[in-house]
Amino acid sequence: MIVKSIQVGQIGTNCYLFGEEETKVCAVVDPGDEAPRIVNMIRESGMELRAIFVTHGHFDHCLAVSDLLEVYPDVPVYIHEAELNATRIPNNYMQMMPCKNLHTVQEGDRISVGSMEVAILNTPGHSPGSLILQVGSAMFVGDTLFQGSCGRTDFYNGSYEEMLISLKRLHDLPGDFTVYPGHEAFTTLAREREHNNYMREAVNRVR
Repeated sequence: MIVKSIQVGQIGTNCYLFGEEETKVCAVVDPGDEAPRIVNMIRESGMELRAIFVTHGHFDHCLAVSDLLEVYPDVPVYIHEAELNATRIPNNYMQMMPCKNLHTVQEGDRISVGSMEVAILNTPGHSPGSLILQVGSAMFVGDTLFQGSCGRTDFYNGSYEEMLISLKRLHDLPGDFTVYPGHEAFTTLAREREHNNYMREAVNRVR
């Protein structure tokens, strides 16, 4: 599997492309803005876009979805249903609106992209429907986990207690993974188990 990334939008969201060279198919994770740049990344990869995944509905992770669907009208979009409560909540950062080809996913779902299997984990804390996408030895974690940190929990429907439960769950997963967060640098789960103070707190507090 290959992974490419670009930073998009006003706060530098990591937008990812993952794909397999054998079948020339790919998916995009968190198209937060600047659709033309994302389209260019897809075209430069030489792969066919088969899916769009949104780890959570905050504006900086989904603003380019509708523009991408203008270019790729038949591509399915996957998001947790809890992330679709959008703009009716005052001062809410949720901006993901219902769109064509929208599919809601939940904990335990598995989505095929070519021969790749995307396992869905629901990790609330930053938002109720925050998702982690596990693809082989890679994890696309949105704003649940960062290098040395974790996502904010002071937005509407955020919860620090739920975040700790989610971090403890990640800590306890067997094996190691390359971690691709929604912002800042890539890391590994092994590194975060050892150095991330929020994950350490989760291990000490969550039973």
